[in-house]
Order: sequence, then structure tokens, then C-alpha cells
Amino acid sequence: MTLNITVELSGGAELLFDNKKKHVVNLPTKEGDVAWTLGRVLPWIRDNLLTERPELFMQGRSIRPGILVLVNDTDWEIVGELEYVVENGDNIMFISTLHGG
Repeated sequence: MTLNITVELSGGAELLFDNKKKHVVNLPTKEGDVAWTLGRVLPWIRDNLLTERPELFMQGRSIRPGILVLVNDTDWEIVGELEYVVENGDNIMFISTLHGG
């Protein structure tokens, strides 16, 4: 069984992911397994999709300040941040608000 989600990146965050803006992800699940919360998905994304400079994506267990996180077009602060239980078909978007200059 798998949990199918879409991970989207923009605002420069895609540069850390081989310049790919959209990833269709199949997270493995099995009966009795621990739920896939955002707190569990973030390290999976870091370890499986991120291609460079993880310190620019994550800080500790969470997302680095300056990156907006939307779950199904809703700010992750509203849905529970790291505790949000990811559901089949969810769209998780990371938008960098940090720009060099």
C-alpha cells in the first residue's frame, strides 16, 4: 500500500531539488504503521528528493524560516504544522521567500 501525495516547490526552493518543481510521491504504508505526519514526511523529502544543501531547506526537525508551507493551498500553521496527518492525494507546496541580491 502507498500514500500518494504531490510535492511542489517554487520561489527558488526548486533549485535544491534538481530544479524540478513537481514531484509525485508514493510513501510506503502498511497496516499498523505509524501515520505519515508532516514531521515524518519532511525528513523523507530531505533524504529522498533533495539534491543539495539540506541546511537551506530544513532547520532541525522543521522547515527553515523563510519557506512557506501550504497543504492543499492552506498555510500549514492552520492545519497543525508537523503534527498534520498527511492524507492520500494531499498537495504539499514549499515556497521560498528568500531571495539573494
